[in-house]
Amino acid sequence: MKEIETLIPHRYPFLFVDEIISVDEHEIIGVKSFDDSFAFFQETSAGQKIVPSMILIEAMAQCGGAGVKKLNDSEDDALYGLASIENTQFHDTVQAGNTIKMIIRNIKISNKIIKQSGTVYCKDKIAVEATWMCAKF
Repeated sequence: MKEIETLIPHRYPFLFVDEIISVDEHEIIGVKSFDDSFAFFQETSAGQKIVPSMILIEAMAQCGGAGVKKLNDSEDDALYGLASIENTQFHDTVQAGNTIKMIIRNIKISNKIIKQSGTVYCKDKIAVEATWMCAKF
């Protein structure tokens, strides 16, 4: 079983984090590769397959949640859900075959909410930036 599946409940085809690279109290870094079999591609008029922007935001939230779980290394099976998204900026697209790097910054972590901000990089260029909050179910 992949480590990521021990950290968050998401499974294929809705698991948008392949690996957590590093975690500390301030920052979480993770990666996700979108191969050609990805079910959610949108095709542009030029025939390019691109990852929907909301999937990239979900990927950041999953990465952040997995990182917090790994950081706390607790037996707590609490579930958190995406409650709000703010300050979102879309800069570039992510296409079929691309791998993204997500850098997530912890703003606030409590037993009821997790507030984070993050950036998706694709080929060393910023694709998406956002701030979000997850609330405990």
